[in-house]
Amino acid sequence: MNKIFAKNLRDKQVVSSDGVTLGVLNNIVIDIRSGSIEDLVIKPDIALDKVKYKQDGEFIHMPFDSVRAIKDYIVVDKTMSLASAAEPPVTEG
Repeated sequence: MNKIFAKNLRDKQVVSSDGVTLGVLNNIVIDIRSGSIEDLVIKPDIALDKVKYKQDGEFIHMPFDSVRAIKDYIVVDKTMSLASAAEPPVTEG
């Protein structure tokens, strides 16, 4: 991917690879040790069934590895994002 500034990502529509609107990008989660982007934090579309996704309050999380394209929209691989919902949360300690 080409370089894209974080300020250009906020409020971008997030859609799945099969064309379903998931919502709007609200924030990103970054691993402070490595500097890598871990998750996209998305304010879900009102019609989206959030049960299938990893939830955090009113937001859903998508693994950054599921991103396939960033242009006018952020396109994510739906199968990867659904798989991440089944994973248990990681706790540090």
